[in-house]
Amino acid sequence: MMMERINASSEDNFVLLGFSNWPQLELVLFVVILMFYLMTLIGNLFIIILSYLDSHLHTPMYFFLSNLSFLDLCYTTSSIPQLLINLWGPVKTISYNGCMIQLYFFLALGSTECVLLMVMSYDRYAAVCRPLHYTVLMHPRFCQLLAVACWVSGFTNSALHFLFAFWVPLCGHCQVDHFFCEVPALLRLSCVDTRANELTLMVTSSIFVLLPLILILSSYGAIAWAVLRMQSTTGLQKVFGTCGAHLMVVSLFFIPVMCIYLQPPSGNSQDQGKFIALFYTVVTPSLNPLIYTLRNKDVRGAVKRLVG
Repeated sequence: MMMERINASSEDNFVLLGFSNWPQLELVLFVVILMFYLMTLIGNLFIIILSYLDSHLHTPMYFFLSNLSFLDLCYTTSSIPQLLINLWGPVKTISYNGCMIQLYFFLALGSTECVLLMVMSYDRYAAVCRPLHYTVLMHPRFCQLLAVACWVSGFTNSALHFLFAFWVPLCGHCQVDHFFCEVPALLRLSCVDTRANELTLMVTSSIFVLLPLILILSSYGAIAWAVLRMQSTTGLQKVFGTCGAHLMVVSLFFIPVMCIYLQPPSGNSQDQGKFIALFYTVVTPSLNPLIYTLRNKDVRGAVKRLVG
């Protein structure tokens, strides 16, 4: 019976209700989201290209930052183009296969970002607290292994949720009360008890959200202690410049994600959840390049060298 329901679903389309309750807002949202999406594309491509072209930026920090920029490009592209199409016209459908692909990649890339931000905080810890051993601790080969571990862990976590969501039988209406396909929204369409799925989601979310966040805060606790003992004003400014930017990015990403994934789907207000999701899928990826580059002397120097 379950396989019959799955086969029937694969031939259907999902309706992404999105912001249909506010038709007067859809045009405004389309313009605003398009602007943020273009900012995301331009800003993150700028960081990737600049980090590749300038040899002075061939450091662990900019290696991980390039990974973050590429991740943000993929992360936003997995959901925003579909959202723009739905906001622009009356047709708000997505195929079953398209929905499953979107669900898998969105969750995989989000999980990867959580782990990558943790690795970036360790890089900052090593740079500030273990400066004499930094080149040994953050050897290029080790940095590559850390980056691979981030991507593999994120896609493995997503595969687990994907399999759970795929085998859940769905009710007939197939209307997803969200602007993209995500696990909590799809669980609401189920005809059976999904408490096991919700528990699995909360446990893995705790592993991929709370554990990295605890390690990030631990790293910055050690950095703060090291900063308090610094005598050099220049050193203090450099630490606050690089670490402050990363801590801001961590806050903008983790706080909204925790509001969505660390409570049961039944506990979320749907309308509130949409706007929170809009923040971490649209706003945060567009702000990351600005946060990392506006006060960064290394980036400004690289731009001058590239132009000159």
